Amino acid sequence: MRLELDPAPSLRKVALTYAAFLLLALSALALLFLAYGVSPLRALGILLSPLADPLGLSEIARRAIPLLLIGSGLAFAFRVGFFNIGAEGQLLLGAVGGAYVALFLPPGPWTLPLMFLLGGILGASWAGLAAWLRVRFGASEILTTLMQNYLAYYLVVYLVAGPWKGRMVFGFLYTDRFPEAADLPRLGDTLVHWPTLLLGVGAALALQGLLFRTPLGFALRVLGENPSAARYLGLPAGRLLLVVGGVSGFLSGLAGVGEVAGVHHRLLEPAQISLGYGFTAILAAWLARGRPLWVLLTAFLLGLILAGGDALKLALSMPFRVVDVVSGLFLLALIGAEALSRHRVVWRR
Repeated sequence: MRLELDPAPSLRKVALTYAAFLLLALSALALLFLAYGVSPLRALGILLSPLADPLGLSEIARRAIPLLLIGSGLAFAFRVGFFNIGAEGQLLLGAVGGAYVALFLPPGPWTLPLMFLLGGILGASWAGLAAWLRVRFGASEILTTLMQNYLAYYLVVYLVAGPWKGRMVFGFLYTDRFPEAADLPRLGDTLVHWPTLLLGVGAALALQGLLFRTPLGFALRVLGENPSAARYLGLPAGRLLLVVGGVSGFLSGLAGVGEVAGVHHRLLEPAQISLGYGFTAILAAWLARGRPLWVLLTAFLLGLILAGGDALKLALSMPFRVVDVVSGLFLLALIGAEALSRHRVVWRR
C-alpha cells in the first residue's frame, strides 16, 4: 500500500475529505472543552455568537481588515513562489512609518495619505530586502523574512521605550497620542476603520485581476508553478520576485498604518499593535489557494475565530491562548485534508 499523487481528484472526494478532517478538529475541540468542564455545544455557540449582533459583527470586521490586506498580498506572493513569512514585521514597520508622519510632521489634510505612503514603502522595503537576498544570493525568503520579524519587533520596542516614548507616559510603553488629522474615520461607535477596509477589498480585486486577466499575471503564474519553464521562456524571474515581494510587503505596511491610525491612535508595544495578524494572514492566504479574491472570504472566517475566541475567554474564563488552539486545530485539519485529497491510496505493489 502506498500513496500516489491524484492529478484530478473528484469534487465528491475533496468535499468528503475536508468534511472528515473538520469533524476530527471539532471532536478535538469538544474534548478540550470537556476537559475544562464546559459543554462543547455551549462553547461552540459562544464561538459563533459574534454573528448574532451588530457589535459582534463589527468586531469580526475589525479583525478581518488587517487579515484582508495582508492575506491578499500573501496569496499573491505564494502563487508566484515567494513565501513571505515576515508579514508581521512588515506590519510593524508600516506602523512605525505611519507613527513617524503623525508625530513628527506638521498635521494637515496630507497626514493620512503620507502615513499610508510611508508605511507602505517601509513594509515594501522590508519584504524587498528578503526578495533581493533570494535573487542575489539564493537565500531562503522563509528564513530571512522570519528573522526580520524579530528585528522589527525590537525596533518598535526600542522606539516606544526610548526616543518616541510619550512625554506624559509613566510605567507604560507607548508614544503620545496622534493628532486628530491622523485619525482614520470609523463606522459609528465601532473600531471598523472603513478606509482601510476599502483598501483591502480593492487590493484583493486588483491582484485577482492582475494574476488572471493580464499577460503579466500569466508570466507570474508560470514563474510560480514551473520555474524551469519560466527560465526556458526567458522571463525576468529576479525582477518579478522583487516586484512581488514589494507588493506583499506594501500591503502589510498599509495594515500596520490602519491599526495605529484607526484603532490605537499611537504607537504601542508590538503585541498591542498586532494580535499576530501577520501570522494568521498566512492561514488566510493558504486557504485562498493563491487566489487573492478568495481572501475576502477567508479573512472574515478567521476574523470570526478571533472574535469568537475573545468571547470564549470572557464568557468561560478560558486561557488567553485558546484562540491559538482553535485556529491551530483548524489549520492542521485543513492541511491534512488538502494533502489527502490530492493523493490516492494504491494497494498494489
